[in-house]
Amino acid sequence: MICLLVVPSCSYAQTGVQNADSAAAHPDKDIMDVLKGLKKKSPDDTIKKPEKIRSGKMLFSIVPAAGYTLSSGLVGSINVNTAFYTSNPERTNISSITTNFIYTQYKQMTIPLQANIWTRSNNVNFVVDWRFFKYPQDTYGLGPYTELTDAVQLNNSHLRLHQSVLKKVGKSLFAGLGFFYDVRWNVKQAAENADLTRYGLLPRSVSAGPIATISYDNRKNSINPIEGFFANAQYRHNVTLLKSSTNWQSLIVDIRKYFNLPAGSRNTLAIWNYNWLTLHGKPPYLDLPSTGWDPSNNIGRGYIQGRFRSPKLLYLESEYRFALTRNGLLGAVVFANAQSVSAWPSNDFRKISPAGGLGLRVKVNKTSRANVAIDYGFGLHGSRGLFVNLGEVF
Repeated sequence: MICLLVVPSCSYAQTGVQNADSAAAHPDKDIMDVLKGLKKKSPDDTIKKPEKIRSGKMLFSIVPAAGYTLSSGLVGSINVNTAFYTSNPERTNISSITTNFIYTQYKQMTIPLQANIWTRSNNVNFVVDWRFFKYPQDTYGLGPYTELTDAVQLNNSHLRLHQSVLKKVGKSLFAGLGFFYDVRWNVKQAAENADLTRYGLLPRSVSAGPIATISYDNRKNSINPIEGFFANAQYRHNVTLLKSSTNWQSLIVDIRKYFNLPAGSRNTLAIWNYNWLTLHGKPPYLDLPSTGWDPSNNIGRGYIQGRFRSPKLLYLESEYRFALTRNGLLGAVVFANAQSVSAWPSNDFRKISPAGGLGLRVKVNKTSRANVAIDYGFGLHGSRGLFVNLGEVF
């Protein structure tokens, strides 16, 4: 269950493709339109056209929210976003800075500060992802054959400082460098687990080193794409010279394709491939690839966060998004996914863990097409639960 209040609503990205005749007959609506419609109108009330966004104008959004996830129980949060253009909106993507405070029933706390800044004509993109976690959570061991009964609670505090700079090198193509720093402390396990003992669990760990990124993105709306293609490859090199606990390297390949199906409708077929691979070395246990620990915390709907963990993870998901109302206020999705982690200590992939489900979408911002996503997913061996996002899963 989720409850939202948006004050005021703001635009985050360009709007997507929509049939012009349908849009004229059934104009878009969001939650704010519904709330305004509940108020008594006076004779002086007039319908205002959406304000044109100018370069340099700051637009603010505040979203208090409540929800539920398998890994956190009940969740309360306050989300603050400011969006703006640094240059001509016709040639420059919209920039944003977001922060929030999240506290859960299981005494988990998260405080992120995230920024995505575009310079004139998208020449340079600055990306910042800083987060503080105080995050007790169950872990189940390593590999694809772990059971829910293997759960052991791990307590830890985590500071993430990730930042990178991307330079435009071609049409929709970007390349750049950055520096990632992760430090964890007060890492304690509540009970014994054979895999934790064999792999080793450090009470304090640091992963620090440079990253190199190449990215292609021709989506008109990255918040809720109707069509387009996105591909991103990121190589991370952690070195003890920079105070990393161990030397290790990883590669993440993130590919997403969107089809407007049928063409001109509000409906989209979306496909997501996410591959998270340790190339060399031994990452700290909590830095290993794991279900739900991608940057958006979304891979593996149908399974609890952290359910599968190993040095290598492969993931594939498909989702069909379709409108329930002609004005776009309500929509729905059906999805299916499959993940496989390496059978540690080998690098072989021996088992696939599928999941699927369905969900509801509620429009919170008709300009950016941002939705509240409420999904129910099913996995193997009775794994199931509710998954709530502000924005599309991918």
